[in-house]
Amino acid sequence: MRTFPWFLGLLATIIGVSCAVKLTGLQVFAVAIFASFILGTLFYWPFRLAFALLGMTALLAFRVIDIPHMIEFANVEIILFLVAMMIVIGFLEQRKFFEVLLERLLVSVERTPYLLFGSMMALSMLSAALVDEVTSILFMTSLTLHLTRRLKLDPLPFIIMIVLATNIGSSATVVGNPIGVLIALRAGLSFTDFLRWATPVALANLVLTIGICFLYFRRPLRELADGIRRSRQEAIEVERVSRREFRTAGLLFGATILGLILHHQAEQILSLPKNTLLLGVPFLMAGIALLIEGEKARDLVERRVDWWTLAFFILLFASVGTLRYVGVTDRIAEGLRALAGTSQVGMLALILGISAVLTAFLDNILVVATFIPIVADLGASGLTVAPLWWGLLFGGTLGGNATMIGSTANIVAIGMLEKEKRPVRFGQWLGPGLAVAVPTLVLAFLLLLIQLPLLH
Repeated sequence: MRTFPWFLGLLATIIGVSCAVKLTGLQVFAVAIFASFILGTLFYWPFRLAFALLGMTALLAFRVIDIPHMIEFANVEIILFLVAMMIVIGFLEQRKFFEVLLERLLVSVERTPYLLFGSMMALSMLSAALVDEVTSILFMTSLTLHLTRRLKLDPLPFIIMIVLATNIGSSATVVGNPIGVLIALRAGLSFTDFLRWATPVALANLVLTIGICFLYFRRPLRELADGIRRSRQEAIEVERVSRREFRTAGLLFGATILGLILHHQAEQILSLPKNTLLLGVPFLMAGIALLIEGEKARDLVERRVDWWTLAFFILLFASVGTLRYVGVTDRIAEGLRALAGTSQVGMLALILGISAVLTAFLDNILVVATFIPIVADLGASGLTVAPLWWGLLFGGTLGGNATMIGSTANIVAIGMLEKEKRPVRFGQWLGPGLAVAVPTLVLAFLLLLIQLPLLH
């Protein structure tokens, strides 16, 4: 109950600001419901689904949004992607696929804790860049949980490090995050453009993040070193895994990753609409996994799919979309245009900073979708907007590290943690999240600023 005055105070402040900027009554109500949802989630995380359900009930009951639009904003394609990938992950876990990989990783890095976790963070970035952040976090969180479970360590610090690296990796290529696709299509950017402008910044931010994490999480890393030393005396469990089962799991894992990497090329060959196989590949692999499971298929779906987190996602996406539906995001866009002025440096700082702050609390797809027409209008007015596209990309990805709800990857990882009976409080994430988000955003801004004369 100590947090309840903070809840009421912040809610009253948000409503007051909404009235002060002369939002309509419907818009103020939508903002109030959304703020209650977000603040309730942050202060009372175990009850987040209750706040989401109550908030959506209020939005529907007072006709702020209707059912067709609620379904439209719920991003059902993302939910179905997650369901299929969770089935694949569950199939791999039941065959101890990640345990075997972990054993081999421990041997390959000579069981040195800093090298081990630096390698895992680099792998998180690489997999997010090559496939996407959600697939990466599902695989890497499973691997990390197996490591901490075996060494009997608190998984939270290690999961946070993995998520931070994943979000950074999602900014490196056009396929790492859905907002990269949105920006590429609107700005006419290619995969090569991302390799030239985004990848070097992401790599620099990964190095900075690893350094910050090694300082911030010194104690957990020392405990990891102790756990590794203890594990040297334990028998290796790899031989207890059937070679046939491991080979089957490995083939499914490899086919899933390869299919997601090459889905664009396959769509072009088959003349399919864009991103059809981004869903089709997980569906195919999940279907194969269920066929192999046979009579145990139902148990795999019921036990391995995190339905609690998926339900929360549906309502979060729908609630955020309501703000756009009633015009709140349009009012935000108008205010930004008024603040923009003609300074390219000032506009870059404004776009990157505000998109990062909004991303920490809202869905980054909505934030970027709101900013894209603003940047386009600035370009039509004669301002060079090439740097602004990259500022928007890094604001929408790096800003997600700040809070536990800042990105899809964060929420998926926390949901997997909670299945391990490890609850997470808002403040536990905020410290390391800000410690990484702020310096990486500053570094991204400085690197873009240095290259400003080359960006046309």
